[in-house]
Amino acid sequence: MENKKNLKKITVVIPCYNEEKGIGKVIEGIPKGKLKELGYAVEVLVIDNNCSDKTSKVARKLGAKVIFEPNPGKGNAIRTGFRNISKDTDFVVMLDGDNTYKAYEIPRLIEPLDSGFCDVIIGSRLEGKTNGHSMSLSHRLANWFFTFFVRKFYFANVTDTCTGYFAWKRKAIVGLNGYIKSQGFAIEAEMITKMAKLGYKIYSVPITYDQRKGNSKSKLNPLKDGIKITLMLIRNLTWKPGK
Repeated sequence: MENKKNLKKITVVIPCYNEEKGIGKVIEGIPKGKLKELGYAVEVLVIDNNCSDKTSKVARKLGAKVIFEPNPGKGNAIRTGFRNISKDTDFVVMLDGDNTYKAYEIPRLIEPLDSGFCDVIIGSRLEGKTNGHSMSLSHRLANWFFTFFVRKFYFANVTDTCTGYFAWKRKAIVGLNGYIKSQGFAIEAEMITKMAKLGYKIYSVPITYDQRKGNSKSKLNPLKDGIKITLMLIRNLTWKPGK
């Protein structure tokens, strides 16, 4: 029987705001058995971003560690998750708690990291499989624009700037910590642009993107958040580590 100490550790971070209908499917979808066969142990951190439903109760019942973050905003939840990653973690995976991203695809994101191909993997919906009406035309067009901007001006080989599905080597999280400031949905664009500025090797892999569980509408506001993301992309062109 394989000794747990010989397994590399993956910490799965799931920021949540009222995701009781989806969080159980996300946690149950993590292929722990397959990952163990591949040489990985898994810890799940659910960040309760001041939920008013049973998200935390469902997560704890399924064995996740729940951490409370009272300040609203996905950025605040992500920063709290990063601060609570254990020192023995080798790889970090982040995905949303609404089951739009598929946890069973985690091995696909980990392989390029563990093989030494890159430091960061981004799950790409634009070059992957979107089911039903999981991504509106307005979101798709905006994402194409943001992605073109990042590829053109940041020289980052990514194909989905607004994805919520990431995987990192732990060193990339350590290097990024302290530099991300966004509170809301501009957080993904901020992380990608600053990781590019920090010199991390970033690539994309295709993923599946499904319709939300629970509330059918995305929590992202196309106009309001689109403006914030655009300003973030422009502002970070002159950003340097230490600023």
